[in-house]
Amino acid sequence: MKAVVMAGGEGTRLRPMTSSMPKPLLPVANRPIMEHVLRLLKRHGLNETVVTVQFLASLVKNYFGDGEELGMELTYANEEKPLGTAGSVKNAEEALKDDAFLVISGDALTDFDLTELINFHKEKGALVTVCLTRVPNPLEFGITIVDEEGRVERFLEKPTWGQVFSDTVNTGIYVMEPEVFDYVEADVPVDWSGDVFPQLMKEGKPIYGYVAEGYWEDVGTHESYVKAQADVLEGKVDVEIDGFEISPGVWVAEGAEVHPDAVLRGPLYIGDYAKVEAGAEIREHTVVGSNVVVKSGAFLHKAVVHDNVYVGPHSNLRGCVVGRNTDIMRAARIEDGAVIGDECLVGEESIVQGNVRVYPFKTIEAGAFVNTSVIWESRGQAHLFGARGVSGILNVEITPELAVRLAGAYATTLKKGSTVTTARDHSRGARALKRAVISALQASAIDVRDLENVPLPVARQQTARGSAGGIMIRTTPGVPDSVDIMFFDGQGADLSQGSQRKLDRVFARQEYRRAFPGEIGDLHFPASVFDSYTGSLLRNVDTTGIAESGLKVVVDASNGSAGLVLPSLLGKLGVDSLTINPGLDESRPTETGDMRRSGLVRLGEIVASSGAAFGVRFDPVGERLSLVDEKGRIIEDDRALLVMLDLVAAERRSGRVALPVTTTRIAEQVAAYHGTQVEWTTTSPDDLTRVGGEEGTIFGGDGKGGFIVPEFSSVYDGTAAFVRLIGLVARTQLTLSQIDARIPRAHVLKRDLATPWAVKGLVMRRVVEAAGDRFVDTTDGVRVVEADGRWVMVLPDPAEAVTHLWAEGPDDASAQALLDEWSAVVDSAGR
Repeated sequence: MKAVVMAGGEGTRLRPMTSSMPKPLLPVANRPIMEHVLRLLKRHGLNETVVTVQFLASLVKNYFGDGEELGMELTYANEEKPLGTAGSVKNAEEALKDDAFLVISGDALTDFDLTELINFHKEKGALVTVCLTRVPNPLEFGITIVDEEGRVERFLEKPTWGQVFSDTVNTGIYVMEPEVFDYVEADVPVDWSGDVFPQLMKEGKPIYGYVAEGYWEDVGTHESYVKAQADVLEGKVDVEIDGFEISPGVWVAEGAEVHPDAVLRGPLYIGDYAKVEAGAEIREHTVVGSNVVVKSGAFLHKAVVHDNVYVGPHSNLRGCVVGRNTDIMRAARIEDGAVIGDECLVGEESIVQGNVRVYPFKTIEAGAFVNTSVIWESRGQAHLFGARGVSGILNVEITPELAVRLAGAYATTLKKGSTVTTARDHSRGARALKRAVISALQASAIDVRDLENVPLPVARQQTARGSAGGIMIRTTPGVPDSVDIMFFDGQGADLSQGSQRKLDRVFARQEYRRAFPGEIGDLHFPASVFDSYTGSLLRNVDTTGIAESGLKVVVDASNGSAGLVLPSLLGKLGVDSLTINPGLDESRPTETGDMRRSGLVRLGEIVASSGAAFGVRFDPVGERLSLVDEKGRIIEDDRALLVMLDLVAAERRSGRVALPVTTTRIAEQVAAYHGTQVEWTTTSPDDLTRVGGEEGTIFGGDGKGGFIVPEFSSVYDGTAAFVRLIGLVARTQLTLSQIDARIPRAHVLKRDLATPWAVKGLVMRRVVEAAGDRFVDTTDGVRVVEADGRWVMVLPDPAEAVTHLWAEGPDDASAQALLDEWSAVVDSAGR
């Protein structure tokens, strides 16, 4: 006997899950509903099956193919238009006309004994046997009454409670003889229970009802879909579950990685190659799909998570459904009954309330409170670029596919035959992505100079030597599972805002240039990169007095790429130095704030015990520098900026220094005391770089360990800043603690407030209005200056749904009061 599986329905009640996936492919315990149905058929010897398809038919065909993987023979009958339950089977008549056949829905979960149903049909000599079952609430189903012999006496489709006269309902499973096709008109919509069965009964044909024992759930609503998952996990339905039951009710599939410190409270299911980190908690009736990542601190209870989903740290998912390829970011909350469609982004600290529907390809902004369904708004990213280039979680937001498209877009902005310099840090992720980038550049008629693993300043300097631009891939500072793809211009500086927008447009339109076969770019690896860098550095930065000073310094390379440059550099400087943590550590391509702090404490201990003049600590890519004075005390980054400024200005006695507007105004006092002046820039690194490269600029810095040494380079360079600092200290005959002591204390505080994109403009208007007659500086954002010199600055973030505030006063309490006052202004606009 053959079977017919009806898999053509649109499943409109299950949207948005069925917006981009046919209902029969919806997973239950990580296996499509229809696969459970096919396995049931096979168990009862029904190996030859015709599948009727219509809505998103190609997806069903592509998934199941000819059935070989299931040990079955599958053929397909395609409907050009919806033909109803009987019309769709009529469409497959050619394959079914020789013998009795069984009809079953591809989107109902059941474990009925089909062999018993078929035997009943044969014993009764029925033309049609309707499989029936008893349900507590029959309103959504067709009620069927049978006599003592099992013959059907009456059908009633979807009754009201006043019409309910039985709890025995039609499951949509039938055994039929081919003669039934005589009662179904071809190529028009026809239903079994509404059209065909009443006619057969009218003519007295043998229609029987078989009341089956076992499990049956018509997965037609979100509630029934979630219930079906729970029932499988509870063992209420006899279906196969892939994986191993590692403890009662806890199923883990092949290749899944569950940390011993994760909390699992079954029954639950974790799909193949999923990863659950320490500190995550997964509770009963949760199904985690294939390749899902559940980060530390995440909480899932009665949640159904489809394949390839990223569940961020400290997120909270309860009683919800999350579609494929969706990213749930840090501390997001999705409440009971909510459904998130495929390929959505749910931003940090956002809340999706219960029963909200978010349709595929949508973005929920960070901090948003969503209490109505999101249907029409398109998913779009306002800007690719953030503060560090294009950044995101490795293999979640930044994938090899994205890297290829980005590199192709960048190449398209350059002329054919141009050269681009590529580099990376020492992480495996950066290495893998750089290979993808190089391939895309070459395929776009770009020659590539690959520096491999070098410090970021070396990559910038080498880019400036004849390349049209550069790409550096590194681990995001302080975020080990994220990467930055940084794009440089021909001077080795970050792309300007205009160049970023141009790249943005090409990327959005996906209009990538492709080379003809004879135009594929070359790839070569330049030699003596480090010698070239150190030679140029020592020629351009003043090192007089160092060799004679007898200075001793301690240098911490942080197990990063800065250590690749230091050996030859320190030898040529002639300084007595102790280098710690010089070797590359692939497992630590970046460091968290706590790791950095403990490293500085250790550096301070070594400096104090060894009698060194000071200690420096590089970040892992050699871009930034932290300082420890001769007493082993840490000089905080904002303070180190003032110390360096004092040293440079005292020696030069003229010129200007480039500083972002968020820097303490004490910098103006220090600069003016030594006869120099401050040029305030925006907070964008490319603006600081622009001023740093102009004639007359003697110094620049951002207060976060980034220093510009204009006589060598206009970009942040930790190694150049180190060489300059040694020379300055050697010539000034003062210790860092003495210099620090003569500079007044600053009191600058910062705060970040979540602000939806839609109200950012309103926020800034409210800030200007609230400023009234006070002085307003609009160099970057809005800086409001009080009559007594206190100031507050409000700046919307260009890449995230956040507003940044800085405030400075004569003491911390005064600065805190300013922050509180203006935070209230920002919050009032966001409500």
